[in-house]
Amino acid sequence: MNLDIRRADQIDPAWLTAALRGSGALPTGQVSDFSMAPVGNGLVADSFRFRLVHDGPATAPTSLIGKFPSHDPVSRKSGTDHLLYVREVSFYRELAATLAIHTPRAHAAIIDPATDDFVLLLADLAPARQGDQLSGCSLADARVAMAEAAALHAPRWGDPLLPTLDWLAVRPAALGAMVDAMLPSIIGLFRERFAGLLAPEHLAMVEKLPAALIAMRGGVDAPITVQHADFRLDNMMFDVNGGARPLATLDWQTVTAGPGLTDVAYFLSAGITPAERRQHEAELVRFYHAELLRRGVRNYGWDACWRDYRRFTLHGILMGVFSALSVERTPRADALFLRMTEGACEQAADHGSFDFWV
Repeated sequence: MNLDIRRADQIDPAWLTAALRGSGALPTGQVSDFSMAPVGNGLVADSFRFRLVHDGPATAPTSLIGKFPSHDPVSRKSGTDHLLYVREVSFYRELAATLAIHTPRAHAAIIDPATDDFVLLLADLAPARQGDQLSGCSLADARVAMAEAAALHAPRWGDPLLPTLDWLAVRPAALGAMVDAMLPSIIGLFRERFAGLLAPEHLAMVEKLPAALIAMRGGVDAPITVQHADFRLDNMMFDVNGGARPLATLDWQTVTAGPGLTDVAYFLSAGITPAERRQHEAELVRFYHAELLRRGVRNYGWDACWRDYRRFTLHGILMGVFSALSVERTPRADALFLRMTEGACEQAADHGSFDFWV
């Protein structure tokens, strides 16, 4: 069933009926009414909860999450320039069903490639516990996240098809030159914004980032898999659907083909405090590695896993710096990106991560 693309304020009962009919979630009956309210902390897209009234079967959903391009022009431009919208829609269309990680079911995933207008209509995971990047998480939650990271990475580990997918790997890789060109000026603006808040030794690491990223793009001898690339607490919900599943991962706008340990290092730099990370990271990464092996990954020993964890911490610094200047500025966003950058710099310092690349 073909659906037209609509803004949130253009959605009507007939459109919702057609979407649910197409996904098989509403085989009979009609949506007669609904209400809509903003939800979530998304930085480059706007999300709303739709509460439905319908006369379909009791198993049909009465609540959905709709996701649309950001209302903010800076955030929307970033979403388009970095292929964030097309990547997320394509993830739900082509990849989600091939992975073991838990994600919400997509009842509609449509995009106009000419304008980047899109609609994602997703299952509502409530009641659930929303992850909060600024509050951090418990070690038990971090362990759950490591298990889900393995569930993401293991099924397509070393899959030679991934680097050939245009929307996942070919076009995102072509953005490297743009990032290289933009990064020096972004670092300058980042330095001005956070002067006096970020430690001098951390600012020095930020300054070294461009050369390290160029070296990383020169060739990485690590297995390639599906990488979330923004695998952090704000994009996670725990105890979803009242505890039916321990965790669901959202916001697949940055999905790419890359080393899985990037997601692991990024989560641990941003989700727990540096002191907790230093005390528990080896145990958590070993648990992730064991989960990879349990799910069928072969020829990837512990030494290689630990090496990759240590050298791919730089992604967290990049995400903190680049994202801060790419989305709508808010007090929460400033606090978030500062925390992310600090955590990743501490992690990189502990593991000598820059020494692998520069």
